Amino acid sequence: MSGTIQNRDAFLANVASSLGRERKQRVERPVWKFQPQHHVLKDASQEELVEVLRSQCRLIHAELIETSLADLPKRLAAAVNLYGGGPLSLWKDERFSGFGLDELIHKQWPAEKKEVNIWDPVLGEKNIELAEKANIGITFSDMTLAESGTVVLFSSPDKGRSVSLLPKQYIAIIPKSTIVPRITQAAEAIRGKIEGGEVVPSCINFITGPSNSADIEMNLVIGVHGPVKAAYILVNDC
Repeated sequence: MSGTIQNRDAFLANVASSLGRERKQRVERPVWKFQPQHHVLKDASQEELVEVLRSQCRLIHAELIETSLADLPKRLAAAVNLYGGGPLSLWKDERFSGFGLDELIHKQWPAEKKEVNIWDPVLGEKNIELAEKANIGITFSDMTLAESGTVVLFSSPDKGRSVSLLPKQYIAIIPKSTIVPRITQAAEAIRGKIEGGEVVPSCINFITGPSNSADIEMNLVIGVHGPVKAAYILVNDC
């Protein structure tokens, strides 16, 4: 449902008058003479971007696990075991099936007595409770920023943000094809979706490794307000 803005014209006219300006009906996007953001890693190949991501993961304390598409189930299972097993919280995401993880999620983990909870919009607030008690949250990355080691997650009714924020530990599955140089390209892609008439998620999360803060005397503390550990599983899908 579209909202209604009350008294907008009168309010804007009053602001313009107070500033001694004529009210503009349209604001033109400025064209800056220097736009260095477009030149950082501009000509980097996909392999060069992977190397940048590797280096950045070391700085942000995120473990990077590289694998082929065929070995993804084995590597994901090993990562989950290393991090202590379930309960597990996952998005309801068709990519789990597309990347060959159905056997692991629906047969192997239940057979190993690992609790698997898949986000279900029908459950409402119960999803958040299940994510909060989970040991590991697992999602795919929709876009991945090499420069900062950031995964970009598009929320939806099937993909609650709690899965990446509330569990003790977090695993992001990163298709190699999602890697872009930096936030500049991510912002351009999101703007392109909007200008193309596509409805973008109301919540887009940019997550860079495990939760951390250095607000107090510049001392880095890991796990302040989110997962204490984060692993990125980079899948060669291209």
